[in-house]
Amino acid sequence: MGERLFLRLDDDPLHGPESSVPAGTLRALPVRAALRGHVSHILLYRETFAEGHEVNERVLPDGAARLVFNFGDAPSADGREGHAVEAVGASAAPVVVRMRRKVEGLALTLRPGAAAALLGLPAGEIGGSAVHLDTLWRGEGAELLERMAEARGEAARVVLLHSALQRRLRGGGTAAGNAAAAMHAVRLITASDGRRPLREVATAVGVGERRLQQLFHAHVGLSPRTWSRLARMHGCLRALRLRPSPAWADVAFEGGFYDQSHMVNEFRALCGVTPTEFMGRAVSVSSKTTG
Repeated sequence: MGERLFLRLDDDPLHGPESSVPAGTLRALPVRAALRGHVSHILLYRETFAEGHEVNERVLPDGAARLVFNFGDAPSADGREGHAVEAVGASAAPVVVRMRRKVEGLALTLRPGAAAALLGLPAGEIGGSAVHLDTLWRGEGAELLERMAEARGEAARVVLLHSALQRRLRGGGTAAGNAAAAMHAVRLITASDGRRPLREVATAVGVGERRLQQLFHAHVGLSPRTWSRLARMHGCLRALRLRPSPAWADVAFEGGFYDQSHMVNEFRALCGVTPTEFMGRAVSVSSKTTG
């Protein structure tokens, strides 16, 4: 048993060179135009492991909430057994996913700010956790999974999924204006790689800082400060793509960290590894099970 690395960056919904996930394991599926304001990616994943063999995959956080439909053996996460169909709340912590036997399913990445409309409750209520979708959808999650499992081919499954999501959006009770404000704030923070002061973000959105906190809890699932930390880290990770042998003091300065020690601490908190360990795994293309 080993551990491999998985990271999504905004410009690569599958995985970048930082990932050691086997080619062909993941495939992006199209999102209907009517859902693109709420769903950023739909990924099909499929992998089979030899009997008695399992793989741990360290998934680095991107702050997004997800809906996951498992047609095979549901992976476990951080020792918690997975659900056949689940809603995964936004998180700023890495998760170690254990996979074995046959893993197959669909994972939807929800746009930050759009979670409440599809989940039916404030996004912060399940932040950092995973719950069976039936607890939120009143039994409709398992029913949808069964219909998708019986469908002939992935195209038919995606049609069923899109239809179910559009029905939920039509019957949703969240305030569109509040969700739009949260999305706008997310975009401002992300565009600055987490460097824009939150006071400025709140002013640009037209709310106070306390109201900004409330909007993030309801529609993002993380605090504005936590989102800023993630945005800064992802900006750093994108920069590291271009630096096979980085000078860490320069990376820390250019990435907006106070100093190199601050950067190392953030890597440990958000990625579960140090920058040097991260780069060692990212460039290791000869071993799929490092650590």
